[in-house]
Amino acid sequence: MYHFNRILSGLCVGALLAVSLSGCAGGGQSASGGLPGGVTLREQSVPLASTGAQDADLHDYIDLPDESAPTAAVNPVLDGLLLPQAAGTVTYGNATALIDASHTDQGYVMVKYAAGETKRIKVQVTRSGGTTYTYNLDADGAYDVFPLSQGSGAYQINVFRNVEGTRYAQVLGQSVEVSLSDELLPFLYPNQYVNFNENSKTVAQAKTLCADAGDELDKVSSVYNFVVGTISYDYELAKTVPSTYLPDVDRVLAAKKGICFDYAALMTAMLRSEGIPTKLVVGYTSRGEYHAWISVHISAVGWVNNVISFDGTSWKLMDPTFASTGKSSQSVLDFINNSANYTEKYCY
Repeated sequence: MYHFNRILSGLCVGALLAVSLSGCAGGGQSASGGLPGGVTLREQSVPLASTGAQDADLHDYIDLPDESAPTAAVNPVLDGLLLPQAAGTVTYGNATALIDASHTDQGYVMVKYAAGETKRIKVQVTRSGGTTYTYNLDADGAYDVFPLSQGSGAYQINVFRNVEGTRYAQVLGQSVEVSLSDELLPFLYPNQYVNFNENSKTVAQAKTLCADAGDELDKVSSVYNFVVGTISYDYELAKTVPSTYLPDVDRVLAAKKGICFDYAALMTAMLRSEGIPTKLVVGYTSRGEYHAWISVHISAVGWVNNVISFDGTSWKLMDPTFASTGKSSQSVLDFINNSANYTEKYCY
C-alpha cells in the first residue's frame, strides 16, 4: 500500500508567481553571475512590468553572445506544433491500465485507465536517482500525457488505485529506459499541466502575439506583456483551489483571470506553441506557500536566470502575478529581489 501527500494543497494561496527564467536542472548562472555561452545581463535598472506600465523588452535585459563565443543548445526548428501521439508501438499494461512508451525519445509517456472506475487513480513517474512525480489520472479510458522532465535515464512508471482514505494499491508498474533525441523536447510538448492542441484559442492568441516577432526574445516579451496586462489574479479561486486542480489555459484566457498556476501554464503553453522550450516549475516560497513559475530557453543563451534588473548586487526576478496585482510596491520588489524566497520542487 502507498500513502500520498497532497503536494499541491494550498497552491497559490497568495498572489505570487516567481518567473525566474531559470532552469530545472543545470544551465544556471555561473559563479561570476554570468550566463552560459558568453552571455551577460546588462547592469541597468529596469522597471518591473505591470498592468498599465511600460512593456518589458527582454532585449533591454540580455546581451546575446557574439559569433566567437561558445554557444548553448539551439532550440529545435519546428514545423507546426509538437503534439503527443499514442503510437502503440511500445506498450505495457493489462486490462485495467496501459502505458504507451512509444515516444520516450520525445520526452513523454502516455497512460490511460479503463473507463468506469470510481476510485481515485494516481500515476507516479520516477527517474532513477531523481525525483518522484505523482499525478492524478481520470478513469475515462483516454490517454493522458506525462513529461519525462528529468532528462535521459531509467524511469519507473507506476499506476495506483485508491483502496481507502490515503491508501493505494499498485495495478501496473514498468521500468523504461529513456534516451531523449533532444534534451529540450519535454518542454515543447503539451502535457497534463500545460494542455493545448492545434484548436486551442491559446495557440491562436500566441500566433497573433508573435506574428511580428523578430526573434525568440521578442516572442517571450510579447507573451509576458500580454499575460501581465490581461490576466487578473483570481482571489476567490485561490481560497478554494483543490489539490487535484489542473490549469485549463483556454478557460483562463477567456475569463482573463486565474491563480499563479494558471498564469504559468498559460504563458508556458503560448511559448511552447511558438517553439520556445519552456518549463512550468512548481515550488514554494519562504513563507511555506506553493507557487508556480516558468523558465525559458533561448538559443545560444540557454536557460536564462533571474532576469529583470540589476541593483549592483543581485538580480530581481520577473514575476507576472506580482506585476499584475502588486503594482510594483516596495514590499513586492523586496520579496522578488531575494531569490532565496523561492525553492523549486518540480518542473513540467
